Amino acid sequence: MGGGSRVAITGTPGAGKTSVSRMLEEKGFTLLSVEDLAEEFRCIGEVDPEDGARPIDTEKLGLSLNVEWVKPDEGVVIVDGHMSHNLPVDAVVVLRCSPDALRVRLAERGYSEGKINSNCEWELLGGAWNDFEGGIPWTEFDTTVNEIGYVVDNIQSWISDGFKPMSIGSTIDWVEQMEES
Repeated sequence: MGGGSRVAITGTPGAGKTSVSRMLEEKGFTLLSVEDLAEEFRCIGEVDPEDGARPIDTEKLGLSLNVEWVKPDEGVVIVDGHMSHNLPVDAVVVLRCSPDALRVRLAERGYSEGKINSNCEWELLGGAWNDFEGGIPWTEFDTTVNEIGYVVDNIQSWISDGFKPMSIGSTIDWVEQMEES
């Protein structure tokens, strides 16, 4: 089952990262959150009054984890968080959600209009893929219409198959889909 691997579950807020990660934990994977790691390594700031979030210094956290994670873990560790793909992981799963569906999900969470707009814009522009540099396997799943169980099963298969394919041929392009409709 891809033993000794750390897998980032990343994506725009509202895409389903925590739901997917918790379901993977129920299937026996170890779960860590970026926020908890940032707390542990003192890489998190105070609440920003603009957006209500606590900024995480992912560069500092990554450096700390490079030291801490020299020895591989037993089994698969899931790292849940919006910027988890910027940490020293072995593979990345990007969860995507159409900006329209994302807008509804974030409004239900009580996000401000500005925060909703910036997150929908980030998703529209490709989100985590903008940070993709290669070197480790990346894949993505659309959570707009796919049930969480389906996504979890496919992630589990991808991990079990040794992260094959190592990368997908193309990524979701929301702009292109909007132009086609």
